[in-house]
Amino acid sequence: MKFGSKARSPKVRNPNVGNPKVHNRGFTLIEMVVVISLVLILLAIALPRYDQMITRSREAKLHENLVTLNKAIEEYSLDKKKAPMSLDDLVPGYVKFIPDDITGSNTWQTEPEDSQEAFDPTQPGIGGVHSGSDEISTEGTAYSSWKH
Repeated sequence: MKFGSKARSPKVRNPNVGNPKVHNRGFTLIEMVVVISLVLILLAIALPRYDQMITRSREAKLHENLVTLNKAIEEYSLDKKKAPMSLDDLVPGYVKFIPDDITGSNTWQTEPEDSQEAFDPTQPGIGGVHSGSDEISTEGTAYSSWKH
């Protein structure tokens, strides 16, 4: 070493630079924007379908409840030889409980028994039941017009 010369430290080279086997960790901004855009597009397609399926399941439940209640009214009438006077008459032996209407509450509307076919024409009871909701179904009809 010469007097007055500056000692240089040897260059330390990063072994990963230029090595094709080593990948940079992380994502670029463009990659993130593309992924987020794809997720948003999928959500835009899926959410309306999900909402539609929820509505259809509520409608299927209403149909099932109408069938159950009207069948229970018919069975009660045949067993007792008179129609029930209220839906609560069905609870002890024909249904466990009165199910909720499509509105989520007990808004059932009862129809009077046909007086010509009544077991006791002097005391006509309930002949059937339908929804008390004024909402419109996916079929375009009012839920209150559904009679099963």
